[in-house]
Amino acid sequence: MSDPKSGWRGVWTLDAMVDRRIRRPRATGVTMVIDTGIGLSAMADILELSGDHIDQWKFGFGTTALMPRAALEAKLALLRARDILAYPGGTLLEAAVVQEHCRVFMQRAAELGFSAVEISEGTIDLPAERRRRMIDCARNAGLTPITEVGRKDPKRQPDAEELAQQTLRDLDWGAAFVIIEGRESGRNVGIYDRSGDIREPFLEDIVRLVGDAATRLIWEAPERAQQACLICRFGANVSLGNIAPHDCLALEALRCGLRFETFQALAQNLQDAGMWDPTRIEGGVEHGLAGRAK
Repeated sequence: MSDPKSGWRGVWTLDAMVDRRIRRPRATGVTMVIDTGIGLSAMADILELSGDHIDQWKFGFGTTALMPRAALEAKLALLRARDILAYPGGTLLEAAVVQEHCRVFMQRAAELGFSAVEISEGTIDLPAERRRRMIDCARNAGLTPITEVGRKDPKRQPDAEELAQQTLRDLDWGAAFVIIEGRESGRNVGIYDRSGDIREPFLEDIVRLVGDAATRLIWEAPERAQQACLICRFGANVSLGNIAPHDCLALEALRCGLRFETFQALAQNLQDAGMWDPTRIEGGVEHGLAGRAK
Protein backbone atom coordinates (compact mmCIF):
# COMPACT_ATOMS: atom_id res chain seq x y z
CA MET A 1 0.00 0.00 0.00
CA SER A 2 1.36 3.43 -0.90
CA ASP A 3 2.50 5.79 1.85
CA PRO A 4 -0.63 7.45 3.31
CA LYS A 5 1.48 10.51 4.13
CA SER A 6 2.48 11.11 0.52
CA GLY A 7 1.06 14.16 -1.23
CA TRP A 8 0.68 12.02 -4.36
CA ARG A 9 -1.44 9.31 -2.76
CA GLY A 10 -4.43 8.51 -4.95
CA VAL A 11 -2.69 8.99 -8.28
CA TRP A 12 -3.04 5.33 -9.11
CA THR A 13 -0.05 5.00 -11.43
CA LEU A 14 2.27 6.42 -8.77
CA ASP A 15 0.64 4.26 -6.10
CA ALA A 16 1.34 1.17 -8.22
CA MET A 17 5.01 2.07 -8.65
CA VAL A 18 5.56 2.75 -4.97
CA ASP A 19 3.71 -0.46 -4.07
CA ARG A 20 6.52 -2.48 -5.69
CA ARG A 21 8.36 -2.10 -2.40
CA ILE A 22 8.08 -4.39 0.60
CA ARG A 23 7.16 -2.30 3.65
CA ARG A 24 9.15 -2.12 6.87
CA PRO A 25 9.84 -4.16 8.90
CA ARG A 26 11.35 -6.29 6.14
CA ALA A 27 13.98 -8.96 5.66
CA THR A 28 14.65 -8.07 2.02
CA GLY A 29 14.85 -4.76 0.23
CA VAL A 30 16.87 -3.34 3.11
CA THR A 31 18.49 0.09 2.87
CA MET A 32 21.56 0.47 5.07
CA VAL A 33 22.91 3.99 5.62
CA ILE A 34 26.54 4.70 6.41
CA ASP A 35 27.08 7.64 8.74
CA THR A 36 30.63 8.99 8.70
CA GLY A 37 29.93 11.92 11.01
CA ILE A 38 26.74 13.91 10.40
CA GLY A 39 25.41 16.01 13.27
CA LEU A 40 22.33 15.37 15.37
CA SER A 41 20.21 18.07 13.70
CA ALA A 42 21.12 16.87 10.21
CA MET A 43 20.29 13.32 11.23
CA ALA A 44 16.90 14.38 12.60
CA ASP A 45 16.11 16.18 9.34
CA ILE A 46 17.07 13.14 7.27
CA LEU A 47 14.97 10.82 9.41
CA GLU A 48 11.97 13.14 9.14
CA LEU A 49 12.15 13.01 5.33
CA SER A 50 13.53 9.51 4.73
CA GLY A 51 13.12 7.53 7.95
CA ASP A 52 10.34 5.34 6.54
CA HIS A 53 12.76 4.09 3.87
CA ILE A 54 15.75 3.30 6.12
CA ASP A 55 16.21 -0.11 7.79
CA GLN A 56 19.77 -0.02 9.11
CA TRP A 57 22.14 2.75 10.16
CA LYS A 58 25.84 1.97 10.34
CA PHE A 59 28.22 4.38 12.04
CA GLY A 60 31.25 4.08 9.78
CA PHE A 61 34.51 2.47 10.89
CA GLY A 62 35.70 3.93 14.24
CA THR A 63 33.76 7.20 14.27
CA THR A 64 31.66 6.39 17.33
CA ALA A 65 34.81 6.15 19.49
CA LEU A 66 35.65 9.77 18.66
CA MET A 67 32.34 11.54 19.36
CA PRO A 68 30.97 12.58 22.76
CA ARG A 69 28.99 9.83 24.43
CA ALA A 70 25.99 12.11 24.91
CA ALA A 71 25.88 12.91 21.19
CA LEU A 72 26.14 9.24 20.27
CA GLU A 73 23.38 8.23 22.67
CA ALA A 74 21.15 11.02 21.34
CA LYS A 75 21.63 9.77 17.78
CA LEU A 76 20.92 6.20 18.84
CA ALA A 77 17.73 7.36 20.58
CA LEU A 78 16.51 8.88 17.30
CA LEU A 79 17.11 5.59 15.51
CA ARG A 80 15.48 3.56 18.25
CA ALA A 81 12.36 5.73 18.03
CA ARG A 82 12.20 4.88 14.31
CA ASP A 83 12.88 1.16 14.88
CA ILE A 84 16.01 1.40 12.72
CA LEU A 85 18.74 -1.16 13.40
CA ALA A 86 21.89 0.70 14.52
CA TYR A 87 25.45 -0.61 14.70
CA PRO A 88 29.08 0.56 14.79
CA GLY A 89 31.34 -0.20 11.85
CA GLY A 90 33.12 -3.53 11.86
CA THR A 91 36.58 -1.94 11.98
CA LEU A 92 35.86 -0.74 15.53
CA LEU A 93 35.11 -4.30 16.64
CA GLU A 94 38.24 -5.54 14.87
CA ALA A 95 40.27 -3.01 16.89
CA ALA A 96 38.66 -4.30 20.09
CA VAL A 97 39.40 -7.91 19.14
CA VAL A 98 43.08 -7.11 18.58
CA GLN A 99 43.16 -5.80 22.17
CA GLU A 100 41.22 -8.87 23.41
CA HIS A 101 38.15 -6.89 24.41
CA CYS A 102 35.44 -8.52 22.30
CA ARG A 103 33.06 -9.37 25.15
CA VAL A 104 33.49 -5.95 26.77
CA PHE A 105 32.82 -4.34 23.38
CA MET A 106 29.54 -6.23 22.98
CA GLN A 107 28.41 -5.29 26.47
CA ARG A 108 29.26 -1.62 25.95
CA ALA A 109 27.51 -1.55 22.56
CA ALA A 110 24.31 -2.79 24.19
CA GLU A 111 24.72 -0.34 27.07
CA LEU A 112 25.10 2.61 24.69
CA GLY A 113 21.92 1.68 22.86
CA PHE A 114 23.13 -0.09 19.73
CA SER A 115 20.77 -2.79 18.53
CA ALA A 116 23.26 -4.68 16.34
CA VAL A 117 26.96 -5.16 15.64
CA GLU A 118 28.92 -5.75 12.46
CA ILE A 119 31.39 -8.63 12.59
CA SER A 120 34.02 -8.41 9.88
CA GLU A 121 37.53 -9.35 8.79
CA GLY A 122 38.14 -6.35 6.57
CA THR A 123 41.62 -5.91 8.03
CA ILE A 124 42.42 -8.78 10.41
CA ASP A 125 42.26 -12.57 10.02
CA LEU A 126 40.09 -14.64 12.34
CA PRO A 127 39.88 -18.42 12.72
CA ALA A 128 36.44 -19.76 11.83
CA GLU A 129 35.75 -20.80 15.41
CA ARG A 130 36.58 -17.31 16.70
CA ARG A 131 34.19 -15.76 14.20
CA ARG A 132 31.44 -18.16 15.26
CA ARG A 133 32.01 -17.30 18.91
CA MET A 134 31.77 -13.58 18.12
CA ILE A 135 28.36 -14.13 16.54
CA ASP A 136 27.28 -16.02 19.68
CA CYS A 137 28.73 -13.27 21.87
CA ALA A 138 26.68 -10.64 20.06
CA ARG A 139 23.48 -12.63 20.45
CA ASN A 140 24.18 -13.26 24.14
CA ALA A 141 24.50 -9.49 24.61
CA GLY A 142 21.08 -8.98 23.03
CA LEU A 143 22.52 -7.61 19.78
CA THR A 144 21.64 -8.60 16.22
CA PRO A 145 24.78 -10.02 14.54
CA ILE A 146 25.40 -8.74 11.03
CA THR A 147 28.53 -10.08 9.36
CA GLU A 148 30.57 -8.77 6.48
CA VAL A 149 32.54 -10.83 3.99
CA GLY A 150 35.39 -9.55 1.86
CA ARG A 151 38.54 -7.51 2.36
CA LYS A 152 39.27 -3.80 2.28
CA ASP A 153 42.74 -4.25 0.77
CA PRO A 154 42.47 -4.46 -3.05
CA LYS A 155 45.47 -6.81 -3.04
CA ARG A 156 43.77 -9.36 -0.76
CA GLN A 157 40.44 -9.98 -2.44
CA PRO A 158 38.80 -13.39 -1.86
CA ASP A 159 37.28 -15.24 -4.79
CA ALA A 160 33.56 -15.89 -5.20
CA GLU A 161 33.77 -19.36 -3.67
CA GLU A 162 35.44 -18.06 -0.51
CA LEU A 163 32.86 -15.29 -0.15
CA ALA A 164 29.99 -17.72 -0.67
CA GLN A 165 31.33 -20.29 1.78
CA GLN A 166 31.82 -17.66 4.49
CA THR A 167 28.35 -16.25 3.82
CA LEU A 168 26.68 -19.63 4.25
CA ARG A 169 28.68 -20.39 7.41
CA ASP A 170 27.78 -17.04 8.96
CA LEU A 171 24.09 -17.51 8.28
CA ASP A 172 24.23 -21.03 9.69
CA TRP A 173 25.93 -19.63 12.82
CA GLY A 174 23.17 -17.09 13.37
CA ALA A 175 23.99 -13.95 11.39
CA ALA A 176 20.85 -12.01 10.45
CA PHE A 177 22.38 -10.51 7.30
CA VAL A 178 25.68 -10.76 5.45
CA ILE A 179 27.18 -7.63 3.90
CA ILE A 180 29.29 -7.91 0.75
CA GLU A 181 32.26 -5.56 1.17
CA GLY A 182 32.28 -2.59 -1.17
CA ARG A 183 33.79 0.11 1.04
CA GLU A 184 32.69 3.75 0.95
CA SER A 185 34.36 4.23 -2.43
CA GLY A 186 32.86 1.32 -4.38
CA ARG A 187 36.17 0.98 -6.20
CA ASN A 188 38.56 -1.95 -6.76
CA VAL A 189 37.07 -4.14 -4.04
CA GLY A 190 34.44 -6.87 -3.87
CA ILE A 191 32.23 -6.94 -6.95
CA TYR A 192 33.62 -3.63 -8.27
CA ASP A 193 36.53 -2.98 -10.61
CA ARG A 194 38.89 0.02 -10.52
CA SER A 195 36.30 2.23 -12.22
CA GLY A 196 33.47 1.23 -9.90
CA ASP A 197 31.76 -0.90 -12.53
CA ILE A 198 30.27 -4.22 -11.43
CA ARG A 199 32.23 -7.31 -12.40
CA GLU A 200 29.14 -9.16 -13.54
CA PRO A 201 30.62 -12.68 -13.86
CA PHE A 202 31.93 -12.37 -10.29
CA LEU A 203 28.54 -11.14 -9.08
CA GLU A 204 26.74 -14.01 -10.80
CA ASP A 205 29.16 -16.55 -9.34
CA ILE A 206 28.41 -15.34 -5.81
CA VAL A 207 24.66 -15.46 -6.38
CA ARG A 208 24.86 -18.94 -7.89
CA LEU A 209 26.98 -20.30 -5.06
CA VAL A 210 24.88 -18.93 -2.19
CA GLY A 211 21.58 -19.96 -3.80
CA ASP A 212 18.46 -18.99 -1.88
CA ALA A 213 20.60 -17.24 0.74
CA ALA A 214 21.14 -14.40 -1.76
CA THR A 215 18.06 -12.72 -0.26
CA ARG A 216 20.04 -12.30 2.99
CA LEU A 217 22.86 -10.39 1.30
CA ILE A 218 23.36 -6.64 1.59
CA TRP A 219 25.39 -5.31 -1.32
CA GLU A 220 27.45 -2.25 -0.44
CA ALA A 221 26.72 0.12 -3.31
CA PRO A 222 27.66 3.73 -2.59
CA GLU A 223 27.25 5.00 -6.15
CA ARG A 224 24.00 5.61 -8.05
CA ALA A 225 25.09 3.62 -11.11
CA GLN A 226 25.91 0.63 -8.88
CA GLN A 227 22.56 0.90 -7.12
CA ALA A 228 20.70 1.11 -10.44
CA CYS A 229 22.55 -1.90 -11.86
CA LEU A 230 21.77 -4.06 -8.83
CA ILE A 231 18.11 -2.98 -8.81
CA CYS A 232 17.80 -3.80 -12.51
CA ARG A 233 19.42 -7.20 -11.87
CA PHE A 234 17.59 -8.24 -8.68
CA GLY A 235 14.50 -6.02 -8.56
CA ALA A 236 13.26 -3.23 -6.34
CA ASN A 237 13.69 -5.29 -3.17
CA VAL A 238 17.40 -5.99 -3.32
CA SER A 239 19.22 -5.05 -0.10
CA LEU A 240 21.75 -2.24 -0.53
CA GLY A 241 24.26 -0.71 1.87
CA ASN A 242 26.74 2.12 2.36
CA ILE A 243 24.13 4.62 1.22
CA ALA A 244 24.96 8.22 2.08
CA PRO A 245 22.32 9.67 4.45
CA HIS A 246 21.30 12.40 2.01
CA ASP A 247 20.85 9.83 -0.81
CA CYS A 248 18.10 7.73 0.81
CA LEU A 249 15.15 9.33 -1.00
CA ALA A 250 17.02 9.23 -4.30
CA LEU A 251 17.66 5.50 -3.80
CA GLU A 252 14.01 4.89 -2.95
CA ALA A 253 13.03 6.68 -6.17
CA LEU A 254 15.37 4.33 -8.06
CA ARG A 255 13.78 1.31 -6.38
CA CYS A 256 10.27 2.47 -7.27
CA GLY A 257 11.07 3.19 -10.91
CA LEU A 258 10.76 6.93 -10.35
CA ARG A 259 14.17 7.87 -11.70
CA PHE A 260 15.53 7.62 -15.25
CA GLU A 261 17.85 4.67 -14.66
CA THR A 262 14.98 2.38 -13.64
CA PHE A 263 11.96 4.17 -15.12
CA GLN A 264 13.29 3.91 -18.68
CA ALA A 265 13.03 0.11 -18.79
CA LEU A 266 9.69 0.13 -16.98
CA ALA A 267 8.13 2.56 -19.46
CA GLN A 268 9.44 0.56 -22.41
CA ASN A 269 8.08 -2.69 -20.98
CA LEU A 270 4.64 -1.13 -20.52
CA GLN A 271 4.67 0.12 -24.09
CA ASP A 272 5.83 -3.23 -25.46
CA ALA A 273 3.07 -5.02 -23.54
CA GLY A 274 0.42 -2.67 -24.92
CA MET A 275 -0.31 -1.27 -21.46
CA TRP A 276 0.70 2.24 -22.47
CA ASP A 277 0.18 3.99 -25.79
CA PRO A 278 2.03 7.33 -26.07
CA THR A 279 -0.47 8.50 -28.72
CA ARG A 280 -3.53 7.93 -26.54
CA ILE A 281 -4.88 10.95 -24.65
CA GLU A 282 -6.58 10.23 -21.33
CA GLY A 283 -10.28 10.97 -21.40
CA GLY A 284 -12.05 12.84 -18.61
CA VAL A 285 -10.55 13.33 -15.19
CA GLU A 286 -7.28 11.68 -14.14
CA HIS A 287 -7.71 8.32 -12.43
CA GLY A 288 -7.71 8.60 -8.67
CA LEU A 289 -8.36 12.34 -8.59
CA ALA A 290 -11.98 12.42 -9.70
CA GLY A 291 -13.22 13.21 -6.24
CA ARG A 292 -11.09 16.35 -6.14
CA ALA A 293 -12.01 17.76 -9.52
CA LYS A 294 -14.74 20.36 -9.20
